[in-house]
Amino acid sequence: MYAQLVDTGETRVRGAEEMSAEEQAFQSRLDAGVKIEPRDWMPDPYRRTLVRQISQHAHSEVVGMLPEGNWITRAPSLKRKAILLAKVQDEGGHGMYLYSAAETLGASRDQMLDDLVAGRAKYSSIFNYPTLTWADIGAIGWLVDGAAIINQIPLCRCSYGPYARAMVRICKEESFHQRQGYDIMLALARGTAAQKAMAQDALNRWWWPAVMMHGPSDEASVHSAQSMQWKIKIHSNDELRQKFIDQTVPQADFLGLTVPDPALKWNEARGHYDIGPIDWDEFYAVIKGNGPCNRDRLKTRAQAWADGAWVREAAAAHAARTAQAAQPDLPQPSATQEP
Repeated sequence: MYAQLVDTGETRVRGAEEMSAEEQAFQSRLDAGVKIEPRDWMPDPYRRTLVRQISQHAHSEVVGMLPEGNWITRAPSLKRKAILLAKVQDEGGHGMYLYSAAETLGASRDQMLDDLVAGRAKYSSIFNYPTLTWADIGAIGWLVDGAAIINQIPLCRCSYGPYARAMVRICKEESFHQRQGYDIMLALARGTAAQKAMAQDALNRWWWPAVMMHGPSDEASVHSAQSMQWKIKIHSNDELRQKFIDQTVPQADFLGLTVPDPALKWNEARGHYDIGPIDWDEFYAVIKGNGPCNRDRLKTRAQAWADGAWVREAAAAHAARTAQAAQPDLPQPSATQEP
């Protein structure tokens, strides 16, 4: 999941008797499957939760460009370069869709991006791991985007209309990203012994971070119940994680690669795969900023934000002049005024 540990402000679900009349009517609309639109009344905690989740999701898409972007010039063929370039461009577009969705809730894009580069906002833990080889680009597409799709398809049915509609297009593009990654892994697995070893090494390093992407286990996810009552979240963390594992293990078998979990086994009674213990200490350490690439990722984003200041200033000046030209009665900027 690209949004992790989203704080709803509530650690338990309130009953109808604890809600105001407006909150009861709001919950009744959600229970009936009615989409909430920007001008509809909504409780402040619902609005704040959406802003946190959508902005964190947007930040994850934008930061997610970084581990792949530095492989565009090093891709092994022109075809691979063009495909990866298209994918990275898609991720930037996903961030823009999502920032726009958050803006419909009254959030400021400049403030959201300022929070990101200042380290006040979170993004997905998965993007704080390094891409050491070309096989890592395949693993990201196959595992990371594969895990994201598992979570994001239900978001197409979430209760907030602009978020749900943005996710429809994002999911279509993410399906291409997942196939791109799997195609890379397939080519490597069917290649030389060294290439297959490279693919196995990437799977070894990315498997557990991908398994952790959906967030902490249900008993440790104290805000999930409220998000599910509000229909922002449709499935629990553990349900999504199980679906990802059940889908991905057969794909690894087809590749001839070994999932790095000696405890992994098919549970006939449950009809699902069982896995070994997850190292949640690693997850929380990365979330808190102590992952392998946290500082590098934020430094790169902060530099990009600073380098783009002149573009934002020029765009704002152009918009102001265009608005003034459309209303000639308004005072015009002086000839000596800085654009």
